[in-house]
Amino acid sequence: FDMGGMGGMGGMGGMGGDPYGFGRQSRSSGPRKPAPVSRKIPLSLEDLYTGVTKKLKITRTSVTAGRDKETVLTLNVKPGWKAGTKITYNNEGDEVAAGVAQDIEFIIDQKPHPTFTRSDNDLQTSVKLTLKEALCGFKRSIQTLDNRQIPIQTSSVTKPGQVFQIPGEGMPISKTPGQKGRLIVKTDIQFPSSLTAEQKSALEKILP
Repeated sequence: FDMGGMGGMGGMGGMGGDPYGFGRQSRSSGPRKPAPVSRKIPLSLEDLYTGVTKKLKITRTSVTAGRDKETVLTLNVKPGWKAGTKITYNNEGDEVAAGVAQDIEFIIDQKPHPTFTRSDNDLQTSVKLTLKEALCGFKRSIQTLDNRQIPIQTSSVTKPGQVFQIPGEGMPISKTPGQKGRLIVKTDIQFPSSLTAEQKSALEKILP
């Protein structure tokens, strides 16, 4: 079995040391099914959010045909699938004997994302605020994985490390279609590295 230059896995070896002849009896019943071959499928967070269909071209050894055969497998990724999700295609791997072939197991892997990190069904991101915005209020817009804009704003004081949670704007929950996790926005307040004498004087008059 070969996909994109990746080599396949061989069959399982026979058992040794069989003084009672059980192994000979087992072998006479026909070839043993080989262990499945596993391959990771890297997907973007956008693909895992919206769902995607992937066509996977593989080359498999065929004893029956006497040559390698190419085939295309269709992988339908549902919205909300997580890294580690396994999809098995029975008997689509190398054929070691007539009617005896290994299974292929694809494992979903998630690529890193520049904006969001995923925690179960939640999406996490952060926004940087100036000290003025933290004290006087701010308005931001978060672009979602399906290119919508989610406004986030407050006129209140934002404390260092404060978190805003928006229900229903996280990852889709594959087992409960129509529902999503949370969008969690962490605030990062950028304090000035220095203040002028005039700024210090003004702050001392304003702040208690």
